Amino acid sequence: MTTHATARRAVTTERAPAPVGGYSQAIVAGPYVFTSGLGPQDPETGAVAGTVEEQTRQVLRNLGAVLEATGLGLDDVVKATVHLQHVHRDFAGFDRIYREHFGDPRPVRTTVGSDLMDILVEIDVVALRPAPDPAA
Repeated sequence: MTTHATARRAVTTERAPAPVGGYSQAIVAGPYVFTSGLGPQDPETGAVAGTVEEQTRQVLRNLGAVLEATGLGLDDVVKATVHLQHVHRDFAGFDRIYREHFGDPRPVRTTVGSDLMDILVEIDVVALRPAPDPAA
């Protein structure tokens, strides 16, 4: 028997780029939502903007769409992992846009340099779902 603590389900939305491999856009597992690493592709056109600031905005829109499909939003994020193609060059621009999207307390974050194959930024997050209302 699967319980709430061990149940898991995949999340899919057309409002974020479709997976290009064998993975889900997100998994709901117990009280958490884990997203895959999402890039800056526009889900409708596949286009990728040129600057790290524009790409960061699109990645956060994509993450927001996936979280929204679970009933959550960026305010529910507790952990972010960020991959930057050019950490030294792009960190300040990325961080400025990132800060616009997360209020206090901001999620914990790890930022690393990665070979991202023609994009500048990729982000995955972990979000916490609210506990069920026992009165409901």
